[in-house]
Amino acid sequence: MQTNAPTHIAMILDGNGRWAKAHNKPRTQGHVEGAKTLKKMIKALEKTSCNVVSLYVFSTENWRRPKAEVDFLMSLPKRFKKDIEELSDASTGIRVVFSGRKDRLSEANQSLIDSYETSSRANTGLIVNVCLDYGFKDEMVHVTQQIAKNVKDGLDPAAIDEAMIESHLYTHPLPPVDLLIRTSGEKRLSNFLLWQSAYAELYFTDVYWPDFDETELMKALDFYASRERRFGKVDA
Repeated sequence: MQTNAPTHIAMILDGNGRWAKAHNKPRTQGHVEGAKTLKKMIKALEKTSCNVVSLYVFSTENWRRPKAEVDFLMSLPKRFKKDIEELSDASTGIRVVFSGRKDRLSEANQSLIDSYETSSRANTGLIVNVCLDYGFKDEMVHVTQQIAKNVKDGLDPAAIDEAMIESHLYTHPLPPVDLLIRTSGEKRLSNFLLWQSAYAELYFTDVYWPDFDETELMKALDFYASRERRFGKVDA
């Protein structure tokens, strides 16, 4: 086990479409393989000292993709219902939480989300934060609107501080991100957990998400263990 290990890992699951293209398969098959990798990765993370993993599964910008692909992606919560229930069925199993908007999801998916969160609430294992219809800019609009309502109701603007802002984030009360992993070779954050990742170590790999395995995870954890985390301070 890593002596210097991240408490909260965030993952941008990128490269499903390019994996499919490289294997002469439809993009939807890439998403299916990506979902299978996701299950394997959750099991791998349960072996580590990581307490929370945040997964970027669908962004606010992904609605711009072709309707057929969006419809398929929105079918995945139901397609993998059995897998989610298997991972979270015991008292020591994973706890599932969701970050992002829910109002644009179908009633069926909203119901599934509620059932996953409710049924796993007492679990004490790894917290799996599914970021579905999530975007940081959208999150900050939400935070601003909520605090503006409080100001209208009498809150002194001088009382607004970091703690107050964090209390209105979609991810509250999860801890800050320590390590952010992005697969497929892209080197950008794509509107993902920017506040939460203010001091995260960033790990980029060329491996497509469907090919990301426990060996690749260990490379990322070794990278993190090698980093010196100073948070703006200097060495003693």
